[in-house]
Amino acid sequence: MPELQYRPASAADLDEVVRFPQDAEELFFAYPKANWPLTVGQLAAAMAERRGSSVALLDGKVAGFANFYQWQHGEYCALGNMMVAPWARGQGVAGYLIEAMERMAREQYKARLMKVSCFNANAGGLLLYTRLGYQPRAIVERQSWDGRRVALVQMDKSLSE
Repeated sequence: MPELQYRPASAADLDEVVRFPQDAEELFFAYPKANWPLTVGQLAAAMAERRGSSVALLDGKVAGFANFYQWQHGEYCALGNMMVAPWARGQGVAGYLIEAMERMAREQYKARLMKVSCFNANAGGLLLYTRLGYQPRAIVERQSWDGRRVALVQMDKSLSE
């Protein structure tokens, strides 16, 4: 069994994390406002304005990254910048990190709800969030990095179970 852990992300992790998105589409799924290729500067700026930036470690190596792009104490947190290293995909890293972020939302923010947003072309993400108990709430139109119309599926999950 692979060993999974998580901890707060540090500046030293960023060189590794910026290599996770493999193309402009993957970067768009994880961080729609970023420009391809993802740079340490872009990710550091996101970390500075967000909360709870965390990394998942698989057998001691940085394998996943996530944070909250919105947080309302006592109400909700919104998961953002969810990324998994290409070498670590399919090994439970995303599910583990999302559950760790749900715990943080409950414990540190007293959140009753976790919100996630996932683009329609990200079938893996949509299936993962559904498997973890997230329910679609709305679909909003957005524009992709290359100018196409895309659907952003907004989902949420009660954390009060």
